[in-house]
Amino acid sequence: MENQTTTTRTALKWGVVIGIVNILFSTGMMVSGQIANQTLGYVVYLIWGVGIYLAMSDFKKENQGFMSYGQGLGLGTLKCGIVGLISGAFSFLYMKFIDTTISDQIMKKAVEDMEKKGLPDEQIDQAMEYSKMFMSPGMMFVFAVIGTIFIGFILSLIISAILKKDKPVFE
Repeated sequence: MENQTTTTRTALKWGVVIGIVNILFSTGMMVSGQIANQTLGYVVYLIWGVGIYLAMSDFKKENQGFMSYGQGLGLGTLKCGIVGLISGAFSFLYMKFIDTTISDQIMKKAVEDMEKKGLPDEQIDQAMEYSKMFMSPGMMFVFAVIGTIFIGFILSLIISAILKKDKPVFE
């Protein structure tokens, strides 16, 4: 029997690696006060995409150059689920115990953005009241995991379509 790696093993390995990279990047953003910087926030998607690509390439290398579309999709999505759990747990701990002002920084930036758009004060207040429900460390953990899985699924759809290589039917 051939010794082939599984998508789960590869996803776990690369999920931990990219989770650590994500933690380092997020810590840099939080420490530098750039947590509300949307442009820098998009770099996270690039990190996830590169991680999916690396995981799929590693899986193909370990499986004689073959990976089906379904294997790639499952691998990338599971990898992002692991990244979401690791990053979400770190963010929860960071916001709960290390810097409890992160939520306030994000809310302040949101108010500034709404004021720049010329929204009336009562509309801003209403939006902030609604947002406060979702800004607790626990809710942010849940949204981090779900959001990472969702974005990872979308990225995996694309990357696995590019990298897939099915085994020949007749060998």
